[in-house]
Amino acid sequence: MRSQPVTHGLRFEDTAFVVVHRRIEYGPFDYQWSTDLSSVILTYAGQRYGEVCSPEQLQADLREFRLPRKVVQVAMLVAGCQLHSIRNGHDEQTREQLLRTVLTSFGCDRFLDSAAA
Repeated sequence: MRSQPVTHGLRFEDTAFVVVHRRIEYGPFDYQWSTDLSSVILTYAGQRYGEVCSPEQLQADLREFRLPRKVVQVAMLVAGCQLHSIRNGHDEQTREQLLRTVLTSFGCDRFLDSAAA
């Protein structure tokens, strides 16, 4: 029996993740530390779209990629949770709970429970 394609979801691989929206995959979204380790570079499909310089300073612009608004929202929430968890040394269970709480509070919980997660 063949499974149905995932309509909405997230798929993680190492530090990268893909957002599935209406059965279309967007990504990967990823991050990397700057060469001097003073900031984090945000990337989409290998291209830089932003930088986190401090907990108080974030610059991000995904307009050039013409992504659906919901994809941008989910991607920013997931990236924010990832970076918050790294900064605070969260274990896997705490990271997953934070992501679940944040996505649910923004009405994006349909992206959590799927075959792509």
